[in-house]
Amino acid sequence: MRAIAVLLISLLSFSANSSCKIEVSIRGPIGPSVSDYLARAVEQVKERDCDGILLLINTPGGSLQTTRIIVEQILNSDFPYLCLVAPHGAHAGSAGAIILQACHVAGAMESTNIGAATPIQSTGQDMAEDLRKKVMNDTLSWMDGLTKKNNRNKKFGRDIITEAKAVEASEALKLGGIDYVVKDIDEFLKVSEGRVVNLSGERTVEITKNKRIPFAPDFRFQLLDIVTDPQFAYMIFMGSLALLYFELTHPGVMVPGLVGGIGLIVSLVSFHKLEVSWAGLLLLLLGLVLMIAEAFIPSFGALGIGGIVAFVMGSIFLFDSGVGAPQIHLGLILPTAIGTGLIMMVIAQLVYRTRQLKSVSGTNEFLGQVAEIFFRNGEDSQKGKVKLRGSVWTVSANEELSVGDKVQVEATDGLKLIVKKVKQNENQIKNKTEGNV
Repeated sequence: MRAIAVLLISLLSFSANSSCKIEVSIRGPIGPSVSDYLARAVEQVKERDCDGILLLINTPGGSLQTTRIIVEQILNSDFPYLCLVAPHGAHAGSAGAIILQACHVAGAMESTNIGAATPIQSTGQDMAEDLRKKVMNDTLSWMDGLTKKNNRNKKFGRDIITEAKAVEASEALKLGGIDYVVKDIDEFLKVSEGRVVNLSGERTVEITKNKRIPFAPDFRFQLLDIVTDPQFAYMIFMGSLALLYFELTHPGVMVPGLVGGIGLIVSLVSFHKLEVSWAGLLLLLLGLVLMIAEAFIPSFGALGIGGIVAFVMGSIFLFDSGVGAPQIHLGLILPTAIGTGLIMMVIAQLVYRTRQLKSVSGTNEFLGQVAEIFFRNGEDSQKGKVKLRGSVWTVSANEELSVGDKVQVEATDGLKLIVKKVKQNENQIKNKTEGNV
């Protein structure tokens, strides 16, 4: 009985934990911000022990490279993706239409449209004929694999690429381009319930209808969405190279160098050459280096401010603020980064000022100082003692010394001072020796 009770509790626990789907909404162009957003949604599925992702699509298209990353993620997933063109009036254009074909279950709300997936230049310009043919054939073969895997109409997949065909949701259903047309999200989940879909590794799973847990776009997504826009990213990259070149040819300006360094890291994320989390770590390290440099280079706070900016961006890129993840919100990141940065800048300024002060230790600092002989060596008239900065020092000269003589330090020999007698009027001698003895 005890074993049965444990088994029942385990089954109930599993059922409770897996009775959910992470709801993700794509609104706008497909770019690195979207692939990062979906990758974090996958982590939410695992951490919440959900059984799939509900992906709501409303996009005009976007980066073909990002689309490939997302499609690869879907095809190699351990759980199903239920994709719906939503809300009413939305569209799955270009990259969105390709992603829709990769989904295990594809649907669309009424009054939506799908298609127009012909590859074009990000600038909108015409491709060279050879390049166009190469890209078209590559995309077509890719699309053929997607429609075949999910038992959808091969001709529909080809037409939306070769002819830029775009159709209304009900027409796409008739042509076999999607699985369902529904009125709302709940109906989509209801009609999908019980459907058996193929996952990677020839595994199958049955779709269940359960609660949705929204995974809303956060500030990290919004920031990435701005800086990774293809046109903007290219300008950031070229501008960063120009600023770094200017810094190398004009050492010490500093501001172009730190702006260029931050911009270069951000642009590498935009081109999918650097993961967002690694970019966050690099920005945090860059911020630390800039703040340390503030202690050694007089930048009037420029390096410190650049370090704060790098700290804030690095923290946003590195830490996930999603449900169930290690949460570090912008309200904590900003005061922490700014406070830490200001403290380090103050310390750096104090260190710099200290380095500018002359050292009070070491006999070389006594060169040129004037003192008065208060004791003469009885056996050697060329040696005596003086007081300098509160300490008694042995002095030696190449001439006879007497008590009361004023001497000036010319050199040092270990802890012994080499001096010569000075002849000054009484007022000059008084003024120069005050504060030294």
